[in-house]
Amino acid sequence: MSFDQAIEGAYLQTKEDNLFFDVKGIFHPKDRIISFIRFYPDSEGDRIRKGIHYRKIYDISERYSFLKQHFPQYLFYSKQLDMELQGVKRKDIEHIFTPQAYFKDLKEKKSLNESEIIAVNLCNLFIEKGDLPEGSLGITGSHMVGLNKVNSDIDLIIYGTEVAKNFQKKLLDIFQDKNECRKYNFEDYKKHYRFRAAGADISFNDFMKSEIRKNHQGKYEGIDFFIRYLKSPEEWKGNYYDYKFTNLGRIKLKAEIINSSDSLFTPCSYLINPIRIINEKDLSKDIEIKKIKEINSFRGKFCEHAKEEEIVMVEGKLEKVNFKNEEIYYRILLGNQQQDKMIII
Repeated sequence: MSFDQAIEGAYLQTKEDNLFFDVKGIFHPKDRIISFIRFYPDSEGDRIRKGIHYRKIYDISERYSFLKQHFPQYLFYSKQLDMELQGVKRKDIEHIFTPQAYFKDLKEKKSLNESEIIAVNLCNLFIEKGDLPEGSLGITGSHMVGLNKVNSDIDLIIYGTEVAKNFQKKLLDIFQDKNECRKYNFEDYKKHYRFRAAGADISFNDFMKSEIRKNHQGKYEGIDFFIRYLKSPEEWKGNYYDYKFTNLGRIKLKAEIINSSDSLFTPCSYLINPIRIINEKDLSKDIEIKKIKEINSFRGKFCEHAKEEEIVMVEGKLEKVNFKNEEIYYRILLGNQQQDKMIII
């Protein structure tokens, strides 16, 4: 078992508790892999794997509550990220599931069920029409660990910076071709609004300003699919211990997007020109506004969210960023709280 495979998109299965965690990010501490609980055994669960019923947890706050109540050993405080995280110690990992290996297994499998056929056909369509190189595509999510339902989303990972950028251009043509792959329609967006904007106090009109332009999601043969893109390893800067983030509290900020070229990837990021701090009196210290340089998120719902020269109102966690003990800038991190948002204004 190679721990180098434990990056965004991979899943972990624990030895003792038979839990499944989805891996977050690229960098991890020496003793464990940062990952969030996704499936757990439950006699009344609606998913079955090897005769065992499982239940899925999606909401971030519910994941923390579940672990605190039942499995606190999978929670830890990260000094580097200045926050409580979820993660599995390396010694407690039974198996690492990877998207590329799973897709390879499906292609070699002699008999596929209906869900597997649809997933493989979608991948083959993207490979053929999107000119994806061998090994640059994988299938993750519930399919990968055998805990999907008939109508479960197909979650894809595409690896490589230039590969991702080139594929995005071709994806527009794929949507327009006469095949079973399409962008969301109005009814689809209404469904996703209830799911993705819950608790964030965002109007449907504001939601649609960003959502309607996103190309990393859609429908294939009636099934939702979602694509995440990971940068090439040579672009991963430093390691887990090179970074130190300091939590400075919640912030609301009006800002101009000056570079959105990395909005496609996980984690996604936007370089900004800060205009005005809306809740300055609520911050724990005086903030030099010009040092707020970036909006960052590990959540897919913030990918492709805003474009250059657009003005946004963003609400999230303000952090001071240090790299190798040198203060670089402040960033706003989105995704850990329901009320986190970025709205085009």
